[in-house]
Amino acid sequence: MAQTLPDRLSTDPASPFYDAKLLEQGIGIKFKGAEKTNVEEYCVSEGWIRVSVGKAKDRAGNPMTVKLKGPVEPYLKGAEG
Repeated sequence: MAQTLPDRLSTDPASPFYDAKLLEQGIGIKFKGAEKTNVEEYCVSEGWIRVSVGKAKDRAGNPMTVKLKGPVEPYLKGAEG
């Protein structure tokens, strides 16, 4: 049962790229070959991830993020083995 992951995915419920069912399964992100655990959003085709910066929040209470560019490899955590 090979499931293809979306090109873009976000953990923010207000985003149009949010998918609760997929996030419940557990998504892992490898960015430039290293495992990242604080990814808020990613886009494979454009080659970037948005990661949270510490515990800082913006005016609306959302986590402060920074966009990093490079190769992005999403995978299902349960399927990695």
